[in-house]
Amino acid sequence: MELDIAVDFEDYFPSMMESLGAEGFIGELCNGFRLLMDCERGLITFESLKKNSIMLGLHDMRDDEIICMLSEGDLDGDGALNQVEFCILMLRLSPGLMDNNGPTQWVEEYDVI
Repeated sequence: MELDIAVDFEDYFPSMMESLGAEGFIGELCNGFRLLMDCERGLITFESLKKNSIMLGLHDMRDDEIICMLSEGDLDGDGALNQVEFCILMLRLSPGLMDNNGPTQWVEEYDVI
């Protein structure tokens, strides 16, 4: 028996960017980073993401899924995400921001970087 399960994903980042402006939006991403990070290391680590995934309602995440999430954004290869890597990853994962030259448009319009 084949299951026909559709996941409906709604990307709220473009509307958040529109209402908050680029600086406000980046500030909210940074708040999200701080929520997930290991306070002692100042990074999102495997342990901090695993611990905080419960708070996000993702208590069924397997270790390999957490490792995959970290490796997706880990640009420097240290096995953890710093704030810049986290923000870049969040922007990359937003289909609405990636459409029609999204990040470049917002950076130019709001003079962010």
